[in-house]
Amino acid sequence: MRYPGFIKKNDRIGFIAPSFGCTLDWYRTRFQSALEYFKEEGYDCVTGPNVYKEDGIGKSTNAKDCGSEINDFFTNDKSECIISAGGGETMCEDLSFVDFEALSKASPKWFIGYSDNTNLTFTLPTLCDTAAVYGPCASSFGMRPMHRYLTDALDLLSGKNLKFSNYDKWELEKDPDEENPLVTVNATEPYCQKVYTGGKLYTKDECPEISITGRMLGGCLDILCCLCGTKYDKVKEFNEKYKEDGTFWFLEACDLEPLSIFRAVWQLDSAGWFDTAKGFMIGRPLHFNAETMGMDNYLAVASVLEKYNVPILFDTDLGHLPPQIPVISGAIGKLHAKENHLEIEYELK
Repeated sequence: MRYPGFIKKNDRIGFIAPSFGCTLDWYRTRFQSALEYFKEEGYDCVTGPNVYKEDGIGKSTNAKDCGSEINDFFTNDKSECIISAGGGETMCEDLSFVDFEALSKASPKWFIGYSDNTNLTFTLPTLCDTAAVYGPCASSFGMRPMHRYLTDALDLLSGKNLKFSNYDKWELEKDPDEENPLVTVNATEPYCQKVYTGGKLYTKDECPEISITGRMLGGCLDILCCLCGTKYDKVKEFNEKYKEDGTFWFLEACDLEPLSIFRAVWQLDSAGWFDTAKGFMIGRPLHFNAETMGMDNYLAVASVLEKYNVPILFDTDLGHLPPQIPVISGAIGKLHAKENHLEIEYELK
């Protein structure tokens, strides 16, 4: 696995829009605030040509130009690190225009984003053997006051810290104050960890002590099931290459409700993706309290994955209901969880 160098003061951070750009008034305001933050922290900011475009469907612009922007920033000397402007809906189209061979030969750079950006954070380690970070997009860094999950992400990119823990509270509903685009995380819900092991779901302080070590891989289920079975699906080869490490899966969902989550996990399982699984870290789905026909978000996952007899952690700080722990996709993850607390540390090997 190839690991980029950590960013240093005066390095350049590149901002690209392979998914949505920053065009809505509140979004643009947050993005400008984020740029100010990075400059205050001592970094130069370089914006790609698509960041302020909005002529695409489900993303900033057409797929060819999005792919070209990706190729340009990854293979040329424009920046030392790349952050996605935002999530979106149709980034999968970009992949036809991404030169993965060139990306695998170029000097590696950190790329960070989540949701639709799974199209890169997943394919970089599986196709290019290059680690990427599943974490916040650019505009989130514009919130004030700054939440710790954002400084955690920057600490990871700069190499100050590779060990992280869960946060005390999380956001179920966004603050309705639309006149304040820089509003911080509306953290109202106490962290409540759940562990499924031994055929039983444990909650909070009842959770048994567990440890998981394996090579991190995963992302947003909405995107992963689109990649499954395509020419961009090299999971079996990845699992074979790193079979001695085993795979530590991290998964979360955006638009999927319980039955859709069940079908998505079943699809990936049936494709053999989880054959070397050492454990699963499941984030809070955007439809958090959903239940359909007796199926909730816990049963949707556990009913498919319990056969592997490995720990499944639910409602972790991952995904669309912030805050989110940054995850290095491709790195060795060492997780230790006990009762209502977890810590995860990454080893770059």
